[in-house]
Amino acid sequence: MRGLKLIESFKSTQVHALNPPDTTVVNTTASSSTSSSISNHRVKFIGSKLKSNKACSVSRDKTLLPFGLPRTDLLEPPIEPHLKPIQLVEALADLYRTFKACSESGKLSICIEQYSVLSSLGDPKLLRRCLRAARQHAFDVHSKLVLSAWLRYERREDDLDGVSPMDCSRFILECPKAALVSGYDPNSIYDHCKCYQGCTKSTDVQIYKRNELLTLKEDDDIFFCVGNEEINCVRFKIAALSSPFKAMLYGSFMDRTRRVDSFSPEIVLELLSFANRFCCEEMKSACDIHLASLVSSMEDALDLIEYGLQERANVLIASCLQVLLRELPGSLYNPNVMKIFCSFGARERLASAGHASFLLYYFLSQVAMEENMVSNATLMLLERLRECASEKWQQALALHQLGCALLERNDYGSAQCCFEAASESGHVYSLAGMARCRYKQGQQYSAYRLMNSVISEYKAVGWMYQERSLYNVGKEKIVDLDTATELDPILPFPYKYRAVSKLAPDCLELRAWFFIAIEDYGSALRDIRALLTLEPNYKMFHEQVRGDMLIELLNHKVQQGSQVDCWMQLYDRWSSVDDIGSLAVIHQMLVNDPGKGLLQFRQSLLLLRLNCQKAAMRCLRLARNLSSSEHEKLVYEGWILYDIDHREEALARAEKSISIQRSFEAFFLKAYTLADSSLDPKSSSYVIQLLEEALRCPSDGLRKGQALNNLGTILVDCGKLDQAATCYMNALEIKHTRAHQGLARIYFLRNQRKAAYDEMSKLIEKAHNNASAYEKRSEYSDREMAKNDLNMATKLDPLRTYPYRYRAAVLMDDQRETEALEELTKTIAFKPDLQILHLRAAFYESMGDMNAALCDCEAALCLEPNHIDTLDLYNRARDRAINPQEM
Repeated sequence: MRGLKLIESFKSTQVHALNPPDTTVVNTTASSSTSSSISNHRVKFIGSKLKSNKACSVSRDKTLLPFGLPRTDLLEPPIEPHLKPIQLVEALADLYRTFKACSESGKLSICIEQYSVLSSLGDPKLLRRCLRAARQHAFDVHSKLVLSAWLRYERREDDLDGVSPMDCSRFILECPKAALVSGYDPNSIYDHCKCYQGCTKSTDVQIYKRNELLTLKEDDDIFFCVGNEEINCVRFKIAALSSPFKAMLYGSFMDRTRRVDSFSPEIVLELLSFANRFCCEEMKSACDIHLASLVSSMEDALDLIEYGLQERANVLIASCLQVLLRELPGSLYNPNVMKIFCSFGARERLASAGHASFLLYYFLSQVAMEENMVSNATLMLLERLRECASEKWQQALALHQLGCALLERNDYGSAQCCFEAASESGHVYSLAGMARCRYKQGQQYSAYRLMNSVISEYKAVGWMYQERSLYNVGKEKIVDLDTATELDPILPFPYKYRAVSKLAPDCLELRAWFFIAIEDYGSALRDIRALLTLEPNYKMFHEQVRGDMLIELLNHKVQQGSQVDCWMQLYDRWSSVDDIGSLAVIHQMLVNDPGKGLLQFRQSLLLLRLNCQKAAMRCLRLARNLSSSEHEKLVYEGWILYDIDHREEALARAEKSISIQRSFEAFFLKAYTLADSSLDPKSSSYVIQLLEEALRCPSDGLRKGQALNNLGTILVDCGKLDQAATCYMNALEIKHTRAHQGLARIYFLRNQRKAAYDEMSKLIEKAHNNASAYEKRSEYSDREMAKNDLNMATKLDPLRTYPYRYRAAVLMDDQRETEALEELTKTIAFKPDLQILHLRAAFYESMGDMNAALCDCEAALCLEPNHIDTLDLYNRARDRAINPQEM
């Protein structure tokens, strides 16, 4: 029982946020153990002096609660390191207008500003779209190579086995070779690069040089000058013409080849230095290009970049820099790499070669903050970011993020200065950081007054009341927290304070401790397993004890089943729509059988359903790495490509997998990808065939239930209600509970509204997570019952937007326009959803407020530039605003 002995050593330790006078504080000098999550914040626990508190009358295992129970006065939300505009919709609309009006050369900067604003929403797909748009509008090599590396990093390509940093994804936006070619094509966002087109074997090699292309033809290795004309020839062909030619071309004669690839790198470096010193531009260019072609690893880049900087060899510098960036995050841990980016004078040296920019240091600092918020590397990169900031929003972002890092390092005075400077650059949210710094320095009333003034001066936003609650007491604290939740249900801190949890690691940790306190060890074990699915390296007890160690301890309290038992439990959890329970069971199965790619894949499906995209992608990459066969690996690669909107590539992977071996997952992937677009009757018929083929292949009931459910949906769309009903009934027979929803739809289409309502009631009774079921049932009931169902859906899951849209539409029908707008505005404040913005714009248009309608349309188009309905509404509102007499 080594784990028990180790955990006993923590029992006398107390952890406090504010160092109460009658307690002892844990030594937390090891800053390297800080969480890798930027926005993560931990639950702090009281010590042994409070274990006898009469309020905690329940008996609890001392081994499992070495720090006692969490206390509300020791909880604390983070200051998020993002730009958070007070008027988000107006900010997005302004970005859209600016993007449309600016020149091509200015669009890249607008895209990055949009990325910085949308970062606070935490939607990976939105952020990836911003980076793609920025890369699409990049024309200089420096911007291209930074953005290509950033896109690669966002996909976490480094997690895939057998993939090297310089491998090409076959799309031009991420191709390392395409990044080294100056100029741009704004229509190339989804184009394949020349690597994909088979041009790697071409004899033409193109590399940029001062915005011009130098073409070297490998076959034409000699040329003759005839007058002013150069005639390219192939050496061995000319030599074959006569003995004199052979002697001249292959003998001891010296000729000018204008190529240096026959020399060793050491000699080429000397030639580069010579050419640079004596202004031999053609020789310097040849040396520069040749040395750049030799850079393929981080070791090569570190060896050659100093020569490049010294000799102003821009192609070589670009190639080296690209390798270092595509090696992230690993390259951050190399001190020689950090010396290139952060040492004294490093930024100036890179700038002299055209390779120091806000974009570069923004990327580097984002990676560093995700790795370790309090590291010296993070601090130095943020300092460089601040030095590169020129525009107002860049200065605000750099200063705010630097303040967040300093706050985490407990350097409250310096952090306060940064937050204050950021607020002076127009970032109001930085005032929350300023208040927190005052609070940490013992100025609680000053912090309270500051937040009070913010609330009085600006439009109410949830984070304002959350922050003020920290400095408030008694009933006023609870009122502030309730107001924060009302304004922004996404904020987790008020829920934690009131002991209500959401799907976030720290909230699951908090609930797990409550379960341990009441000796419900099975539920505690479930939550901790789910937590470790989200963050495998999560540490508890103020980051003192690993989560897997606590699982080992709890395993002695809960009876453990075999792998067969786990499968049975998974069926039960899955059929009862208990996603957290399902995650926990799969986690246990992976502990028993860690090499099972299939289980990682199942885990990714659950995480996607829970909108935990990054964790889901991590599981998919693990599934791909663990796959035991080529056809299985292709399926997982296909899902990864599908998630980043590369549909054609996903289909190609599915088809290749089927060509190797017919399998359920390959057919399902192909059908799912094809069905994700508008289907005509012919396409629908083909998808039906694919799903039927999938069902003929071996698989378990969980996946076959999903396939039957999907097949039923498409059959309904095709009007084949009897066949669809059969699919749904078959799915229910193998415990695919969600098939009740499909049957309800069939009843509704047959004008059997009561039967549809009853069918959804069955789903509500069976489902553990049933907010969506209440939402769906509302469609089959009268207005009053629908209102009750939607209110329940909002209560169970405040982040679902359909109930808000429905209630607003009802109010609009009743000509209660102001209330309808308030309903939508309340939702937009915490979730600026495309559909909600579009609906509010339509309401404004119907009320004749064209300026407000245009603003909402522009904000929506900033999120999705090609949304057809919004574009139509935008053009219509713009025309009416220009010609009001036609209204």
